Parts: sequence; structure tokens; C-alpha cells
Amino acid sequence: MDDLVKRLEAVEGDYFSRFLPPDDDSGRESAVLMLFGPPPADAAAGGEHVLLIERSHTMRSHPAQIAFPGGARDPGDDDVIETALREAEEETGLDPTGVDIVTVLPSLFLPPSQFVVAPVLAWWKHPTPVSVVDTAEVHDVLDVPLEHLVDPASRYSVRHPSGFVGPAFDIDHLVLWGFTAGLLSRTLDLAGLTRPWNPDTMRPLPERYLGGRRG
Repeated sequence: MDDLVKRLEAVEGDYFSRFLPPDDDSGRESAVLMLFGPPPADAAAGGEHVLLIERSHTMRSHPAQIAFPGGARDPGDDDVIETALREAEEETGLDPTGVDIVTVLPSLFLPPSQFVVAPVLAWWKHPTPVSVVDTAEVHDVLDVPLEHLVDPASRYSVRHPSGFVGPAFDIDHLVLWGFTAGLLSRTLDLAGLTRPWNPDTMRPLPERYLGGRRG
């Protein structure tokens, strides 16, 4: 994590995405929690894990997507760090007092939803039990080993019917793709954890990820 923070000092937002916040501040401010830490007590695999959620399959926007916990900033939030922690607690039930904030990455832009997203990098110093809190928003909470994510057998490129092509991760029967996969992929690169994988291995995006208003 220390090495990652040092390397982050030398990169701008365009390292993570070609979509950057608009100059007119018209985007809606939001944050996601990129929470890494030791494995939970019942984990089958050792080594560091990352916390992800599977969004509800009935949501109007991005149903069933795998994502970092997070959401829009509320008027009562002091900053994007508070937004990320509050949203993660509301979605997974984690205890935010056990989370060490490391740094905030450059904000990125999601054109379909007009969200300006601040990725908040954190270390889970005292992991607590997590589970689905609100089934209207979250279908499942996932604690995924980094060892699985960096395995070349878990990695490939995905093609959306719109023509979008980007990195993807296989998580059992689930597909991590889009904004979250791109952000995670670049972060693993910067941390020096990525193992050589073949981006020319191309798969179509499964039908279940094409639904919703902004699917």
C-alpha cells in the first residue's frame, strides 16, 4: 500500500479513465470505497482481499453490476471520504471505525449517469462482518481475494454491444467489468501486482448485464 501511494503521486486522472470531470462542475458528486485488507476469518484463501458488491438485479440503472460500495454525496457529508464510508456502511454493514483511509484518487466522470466519482482508497485494519443491508440496492456482498483477481486465468477483455471494449475479471459465475474493472485493473498495475495476461482474449458481455435504464 505504501508503494502504491507513492506511485499515485505521479499520476493524473487520465491514467485511470479518459472521462474526467467537466470543467463546469455540472456532475453530481459521489464516492466509492476501494477497501483492501486481510481476509475474513471464514475465507478459504489467504492474502489480501477487496470488498465489492453485486448490485440488485431489479435496479433501474446498472442492475447486477459488480461495483465498489459507494454512491452520491449527501448534503450532510463533510467530504467524499464521509460519503464513501457512509455508503459502504449502508450497503454492507461494515463498521467504518475499523477502516483506515489511505488517500483519495483523482475524481473520474461517468457520462451515462453524470456522476463525478472520487475513489477513496482504504485499508481494512479491523475487518467486521458484512452482509446485504438493503436488498433494494444490493444483491450480494463479495470479499474477493486479490490472488484470484491477478490470476491471468481470471482476466480477459469484454465487448459491449455499443462497441466498448475494456478489461474484465471472472469472479466465479460473475463478471466484473466497466468502470469498476478499469479502476481496479489500473490500481493493480500501479501497485505492481498485475501478472501478464492476454487482453486479446475477448468475450461478449453476458445478457444479464445489458438491462436497466443505462445498461
